[in-house]
Amino acid sequence: MSTSSEQPEKPLHELLTTSLVDIYVGAENTSWTIHEKLLCHHSPFFRNIFYNKANRESKSKTFGLPDSDDLPFELFVGWLYSRALRYPEAEKDVGPLLDLYFLSETFRIAKLSDDVVETVRAFYHNNETYPGLRRVQYVYANTSEDNQMREMMVNSVARYLTLSDAIPAHWENALKKNGQLSVDIIRSIQQWHLEGRSVPDARDVSQDRGREKVGFSAVEEGMSMTDIKDEDVDLDHSKTNGSS
Repeated sequence: MSTSSEQPEKPLHELLTTSLVDIYVGAENTSWTIHEKLLCHHSPFFRNIFYNKANRESKSKTFGLPDSDDLPFELFVGWLYSRALRYPEAEKDVGPLLDLYFLSETFRIAKLSDDVVETVRAFYHNNETYPGLRRVQYVYANTSEDNQMREMMVNSVARYLTLSDAIPAHWENALKKNGQLSVDIIRSIQQWHLEGRSVPDARDVSQDRGREKVGFSAVEEGMSMTDIKDEDVDLDHSKTNGSS
């Protein structure tokens, strides 16, 4: 979860001074000229870079982010000046928002992290869909425990799997291989605080335990092992672009 020492809000015009900094992004070194006071007001990460004693003495006004992509940083700059995010028109637009979320964690901007989580949450809710396996794995690969994006994703998936008639094959395969995700889903279900009488009791022979209906190994039919392998991405892989 992001940690930040956020400063009290200030009107935008007070942050648009004549002092500018140049941020170079990605392998192509795309140049972004940004108001220094605005950037440093919102980000402890950049405050430490541009306001530390050594930097002030060198009077350097440049910084490079070679491992970042242009689109997420463009979304960041848009948020910086407008305090608003572009709502995703399709599921493919969620990918850049996740990369923006990772940037917000690096830059230690809690408000931006919150805004991205709420935007992604609203997209899935409004479209009556759930995060796919690759989205969840991508978040797990780039976050640690006690992370709000991870928590939102897991809570959504827990509901999806619980209400499904069968576990989709690619999800079953992933859950067998990645214990932390399985544990997190169980923890999410525990937080529902279900009443005991609403949960079937396998010890009670008078209750229908449901095994005759679906079986413990019931998964979605019509999916080949090739499909499963294509969906299965190791949670421990390093961050890669285009994991949509």
